[in-house]
Amino acid sequence: MRSGSIVDEAGKMNNFAIEPQVYVQEQSTAGFTAYAEKLNGRLAMIGFVSLLVLEVLTGHGIFGNLANL
Repeated sequence: MRSGSIVDEAGKMNNFAIEPQVYVQEQSTAGFTAYAEKLNGRLAMIGFVSLLVLEVLTGHGIFGNLANL
């Protein structure tokens, strides 16, 4: 078993001499994925419905509620 550290010519210990293995994913997890689009759509629907409920309960829109603060 390798310890993962070596001593260089100056006598200093180098703990990062062994490089970790790099894994390459087949599919990209960044950008416009189906999961991200569904999550953004659901959060937008929750926000829109909560604004409608706020307007029904208070009788004012979002700007009217902000003006009353």
